[in-house]
Amino acid sequence: LVDLVDDTQADLAEVGLAPGEVRALVVLAGRGGLDAGVQGVRIVGERDVLRCIASHGNRLTPAQVDTVLARALTFFPQASAPAPVAVTVAEPVLPAVVAPVEQEALLSPEEINDALLQGILAQPIEEWMAFLHPQQAKLVRRSFGGPSRIRGPAGTGKTVVGLHRAAHLARTRPGRVLVTTFVRTLPEVLRELLKRLAPEVVDRVDFTGVHAFARGLLQERGVPFRLDPAASGEAFAAAWDKVGVHSPLGASRINRRYWDEEIQYVLKGRGITTFEAYADLNRAGRRHRLSLTSRQAVWALYQAYDTELRRRHVHDYADLILLAEAELRREPLGDVYSAVIVDEAQDLSCSMIRLLHSLVGNAPDGLTLIGDGQQSIYPGGFTLAEAGLSVANRGVVLDINYRNTAQIVAFAQRLVAGDEYADIEGVIARGDVPASVPRSGPEPVIARFGTWQELNESMVDRITDVTRQIGTGVGDVAVLCITRRAATAAATVLQRSGLPVVKLEDYDGTPVDAIKVGTIKRAKGLEFKQVLIPDIRPQHTATTPPSDDTEHERWDLTRRELYVAMTRARDGLWVGIGR
Repeated sequence: LVDLVDDTQADLAEVGLAPGEVRALVVLAGRGGLDAGVQGVRIVGERDVLRCIASHGNRLTPAQVDTVLARALTFFPQASAPAPVAVTVAEPVLPAVVAPVEQEALLSPEEINDALLQGILAQPIEEWMAFLHPQQAKLVRRSFGGPSRIRGPAGTGKTVVGLHRAAHLARTRPGRVLVTTFVRTLPEVLRELLKRLAPEVVDRVDFTGVHAFARGLLQERGVPFRLDPAASGEAFAAAWDKVGVHSPLGASRINRRYWDEEIQYVLKGRGITTFEAYADLNRAGRRHRLSLTSRQAVWALYQAYDTELRRRHVHDYADLILLAEAELRREPLGDVYSAVIVDEAQDLSCSMIRLLHSLVGNAPDGLTLIGDGQQSIYPGGFTLAEAGLSVANRGVVLDINYRNTAQIVAFAQRLVAGDEYADIEGVIARGDVPASVPRSGPEPVIARFGTWQELNESMVDRITDVTRQIGTGVGDVAVLCITRRAATAAATVLQRSGLPVVKLEDYDGTPVDAIKVGTIKRAKGLEFKQVLIPDIRPQHTATTPPSDDTEHERWDLTRRELYVAMTRARDGLWVGIGR
């Protein structure tokens, strides 16, 4: 039966049925009150079969049922085979006297009604949870001989494939599955989605942010650390005042934020421990070229910063990852995880990838990296070769946009047209463009305002208008901002207008009838029917980049961030530009 399920999943994936929708069910005649499982096969009593089937609720549309049925009848030809030849048996000479037997009904009308009601009340699922594009459905089950990568532009279903793949691996592999990402709140949302997608395996899949994973490991192992962002910020300020401001770095026109990022993302993000390694480093993703003298000054600033951290007995977030990586080198985790799936992989640092790779090594289907370099919104970059792994011949590109309308895709693509980025496979790349965008809708609205009050009033009017549409409620709307300050201000405006609000940092994926408000970074991996972006400045939409290298780099990152925000929108997009 297990083999038959596997073969059936492979065949029905050709028409887009998600692998998890194919289940083996053994029914024991004459039994009731039985529900057990063996190697993925569910065993129930005859009296429980209706309740078992109905409990999954409605999962396919009538058209999808017809598609799957037609394929299944081809795959199981015996279902339509001719009837067996009839055999005639002569009547006995003396008829036997048989007392009439009253057969008890298998299920009472009340039991049937209860089972059907349970199915009707089952939590509704979204279409992608049961039915995928055949390209996606086959990728969910595809086996790779080592670390693999799934990439593609926004809206092509990368996260969807990752969730289905997590469920598939949890069903078919012996160990646990880890799903992780950089954004702290996204794992909670993904966990909630998997509860609806595949509740039977959700307890075998761990969802956690990469920093939370590192923190948990250190706590479990008893490794002391003190994470204090405020104190680490003070440590850098002290190091800058003592060393940076008097160096070539301070004499340049570049602000100290750039040098802070150089330490966090380029040096500590790789775990570089010697100046020689830094002197020879190809600083992927950094436009501003550094001379040897400048690198020496950066290294001196880094050492001063490290001294200040130690003096305060505190760690920063990069330290958390490096400590966890060192602990796993000292004592590997073992066979706890059979698979690790990394969503939004382009946002992770080199040391984070090394940490996660160490959990599964180069095992078949062990590490799956999912992401899109075009959506990289953090400074710097790295290559997989630096992290000690390769995905050569194990990469897949998804190129059909299922989320956005063609109008939204075209609008967002214009913003990042010509943008180049350092891809993790070691090449300078331009963003992938979807080969197909089947959905169509209204043009995005871009409005310019002379005052913030006018912008805020227009934002509220837009939400009022879109929520009057059939099928769109306030829970389908998101207001996404570049900064936390702007997100807080937007939430205040909406609440004063009597509109319900939930902050993205508190959102765990549970359906809630409130407008989602937060930073663009918090919205990564999510989608909404309607998106509003109210804090864009004129320079963000300028077609000519700044002449200064460091400002150009910041400009690139901001535009990619806005691209992320715009491509969260499924049906409608509103962009407000203030002075």
